[in-house]
Amino acid sequence: MAQKSNVIDLTQRLQKNKKKVNNIKAMEKSEVLDMTQRRNEILVEERREVKRTILTEFVGAFVVVPQKGLLKVAIYDISDNGIAFDMEESEGKFNAGDEVAMRVYLNQHTYFPFTVLVQNSRWIDDESVQRHGANFDKETVNQESLYHFVKFIETVSASLERDGGDVMVSNIK
Repeated sequence: MAQKSNVIDLTQRLQKNKKKVNNIKAMEKSEVLDMTQRRNEILVEERREVKRTILTEFVGAFVVVPQKGLLKVAIYDISDNGIAFDMEESEGKFNAGDEVAMRVYLNQHTYFPFTVLVQNSRWIDDESVQRHGANFDKETVNQESLYHFVKFIETVSASLERDGGDVMVSNIK
């Protein structure tokens, strides 16, 4: 009868594990990415200098077209420095350098006027609109009001919720 030994032979187990480790090392030949460096690259790529707030039909906006009147536009985004707005193709477009008077209506009778200088105009094929990027004319009387208006829009838009058609109740008793 062979005598039982209290020594555990790990040779076979170590050989199996060594094969697994070698297989894993062979698969792990990818480059390690420094996330700090990648984040900095993304920040450098970001072309905007200020935070912008994306809007879609949040408030009524119009541009003043001389000898024609008010033309409805859709505000696309807004920031401390400027605004982007969309116009339907049939309404034409503004060119870079055009100074445009704008009105943002808070209700059907009350509006906030300001002037912008168009920086660029480009066709957005997916949305079938002409998008204009414009800087605020900060030399106007409304400079302080404009600043607070932009901050209001940023603050409110951060907590907006979409109405899903909740059931309305009347005559609660």
